[in-house]
Amino acid sequence: MAGTRLQRAERIGDASLPDTFQTNELLYYERFKAYQDYMLGDCKTSEVKAFTADYLEKVLEPCDWQAQWCTDVFDVLVEVVDVNYKALKAQVKLVVPLQCETRGCELTEEAMNTLLEATLHKVPLQELRVVFDESGDFDQTALALEHLRFFYKHIWRQWDDEDEDDDFDYFVRCVEPRLRLFYDILEDRVPAGLVAEYYSLLARCSQKFQEFSSLRNGISSDSESELDNVSMVEGLRMYEQMEALKRKLRIIENPLLRYEPLLAVSACYEGDVVIVLPGHYNVTSSISIPDSISVEGFGLPDEVVIEKKNKGDSFVESTGADVKISNVKFIQHDAIEGILCVRQGKLEMENCVLQCETTGVIVRTSAHLTMNMCDLYGSKGAGVEIYPGSVCSMVGNGIHHCKEGILIKDFADEMDTMPKITMVNNVIHNNEGYGVILVKPSDAGEGTLQVDVPVIVVDDCSVKEPVSYSSCYVVPPEFTEGNDAIKKELVATSAKKQRRQKSRLKELGVTQADDNLLSQEMFVSIQDNQFRRNGMGSFGTFLY
Repeated sequence: MAGTRLQRAERIGDASLPDTFQTNELLYYERFKAYQDYMLGDCKTSEVKAFTADYLEKVLEPCDWQAQWCTDVFDVLVEVVDVNYKALKAQVKLVVPLQCETRGCELTEEAMNTLLEATLHKVPLQELRVVFDESGDFDQTALALEHLRFFYKHIWRQWDDEDEDDDFDYFVRCVEPRLRLFYDILEDRVPAGLVAEYYSLLARCSQKFQEFSSLRNGISSDSESELDNVSMVEGLRMYEQMEALKRKLRIIENPLLRYEPLLAVSACYEGDVVIVLPGHYNVTSSISIPDSISVEGFGLPDEVVIEKKNKGDSFVESTGADVKISNVKFIQHDAIEGILCVRQGKLEMENCVLQCETTGVIVRTSAHLTMNMCDLYGSKGAGVEIYPGSVCSMVGNGIHHCKEGILIKDFADEMDTMPKITMVNNVIHNNEGYGVILVKPSDAGEGTLQVDVPVIVVDDCSVKEPVSYSSCYVVPPEFTEGNDAIKKELVATSAKKQRRQKSRLKELGVTQADDNLLSQEMFVSIQDNQFRRNGMGSFGTFLY
């Protein structure tokens, strides 16, 4: 730092005030080096103020230098007569005759002296800007005050004092990522929307911290009153809300989490949101999502691309109770169990692109997939595989250029639970085989016993065969064949399943079974899907 020479910052406005040092255009590495090597080093959070005071004591001139005392209301010329390093304050006296610039008010020399007397002539060091001097004697003083001012304005958070991770290096954990984010924003490397979200989170967290601190200070430590008990419960709720906001801030602040989706997902807690900035990210391992989090691409799917090139069982595996993914493009290579596997829990996908190389989306038994406005293509198997007992809702998607469009696994076995399927306004086209295919056992050995089939719910209309589906909704004629064929086949398969159940019960000696126990309600909403140019047709069955 000894070799640093600062330039003059010419004042714009009232010429009665002298110029100051130009310090607000420092580069990232200059601030980084100052904080790491001189001001903070490897201090803990609890040691920040002591390290800062020690740094200032070494580089600040103790007295006899002039500065502008700058506030929101006025700038006034003062002379520093002493410095209290631990309090981060300077004792000053007014330079006479009065030299000042005011904003929206009138100040006299008498009024300014009265104000200084009220503050015991002590003002915050952060509010002082050193008057320019060509000798170079005050360059380090001006630079040190700039580092102090920048630190408390852009780096330090009022809740850092209460950080539970006090055993860790404060510079590495907080200063470096926040400093990097500041310059990324300054150099337009962060989308404007994410910048607005970050500053909104900061403001909300600051407000919540102030509310929490006020509530905490009002609670008596030895009181057992009902009012204090209620306040403690409210304080706990505020604390949890504040911690959630702080986690979101850390994700945006940390460049690794901001730019590496895999690390960001791994670092998340229940309820967190991962913002993936525009870019092409290559990952070498699977992305596992065990918690209820949201992964949001910041931009269009083609601008936020995550590509996996290594071989492995799966690319993205979701097991969280309530997971959301939106605005992301996934490119898969050699994933045996699919580009995305919903193994359990619920996954909601919206406006995503899934470029498959091997297999597509798999919805396992008991899992729940909601897939809206997505584009899926390239699977060497089925684009979407629906297992028995799953819940699958697909609205407004494109599924194309796969071996098969959608494959519904066999659910005719008496131990299987019927899937609940919603397919509305999807465009299923240019697949090598069928648009939709149902896997089921052959009819060999089946009798012709006629039984009531389970209730089919189509768009909230409860119907029993042979009532026409057209009574529930109108389907354009060119789409009727594919939509109706799927529904009728699902009805027939469910009827066959019930016959097997009754036959099995009869073999066990149960001659009068409760139809309520046998019948499993099956939700089917299949309408307005477009089936075009599929090699084998809109719908087919695979018998085994």
